[in-house]
Amino acid sequence: MADKKKEQAMVVSQEQIADGIFSMWIHTEAAQSARPGQFISMYTKDATKLLPRPISICGINKEEGTLRVVYRVAGEGTKEFSEMKEGDTLEVMGPLGNGFALKEEKAIIIGGGIGIPPMLELAKQLNVEKTVVLGYRTSTFLKDEFEAVCDVKVATEDGSQGAKGTVIDAIEKYGVEGKVIYACGPMPMLKALAVYAEEHGMEAQISLEERMACGIGACLGCICKTKEKG
Repeated sequence: MADKKKEQAMVVSQEQIADGIFSMWIHTEAAQSARPGQFISMYTKDATKLLPRPISICGINKEEGTLRVVYRVAGEGTKEFSEMKEGDTLEVMGPLGNGFALKEEKAIIIGGGIGIPPMLELAKQLNVEKTVVLGYRTSTFLKDEFEAVCDVKVATEDGSQGAKGTVIDAIEKYGVEGKVIYACGPMPMLKALAVYAEEHGMEAQISLEERMACGIGACLGCICKTKEKG
């Protein structure tokens, strides 16, 4: 983890894309080695807030040296980020996490809630037959950007768009098939998908959303229990 150093990143652009959800592009060295499914730690300028905010990577532009993060304002830290403008700077560290292992097999890419943004870069880079399934409560975001690169199915809790219910309801309603599942979202969704994949003989790569402190595995604050080691 020695190569994961803090640096001053510069805000290239920022916009609000949905209620409480913002999209920010930053210029950072992390763009050169970032992969789909990884994240960066973003630090506030408030000295009383020692811990960074882990934010998943939504877009990667190696040529321009920029990363895109799409995040929900959930507290004072993310509120500070949402108020930043072009040219502002902030301290970041990354890229962090393992990211996804891209397989050359038919894929189902699944995102739920704020677990949707990291699946966009995966959808762009995964050069196989694929379907994206997105789960929302009601209103959608980033849906049009996914539709620009692949087939998209939607599930909403109230049934206002797509299938009513969960992403699994959408998979079954639309007959979505694949050999590999890539997923990020709330824990209940991920647990259900793990069971679904096992029952259907599919490989599942799950990106977990956990509270964390250091972001590099040193403090063990974000560890997850598994049935098997490895």
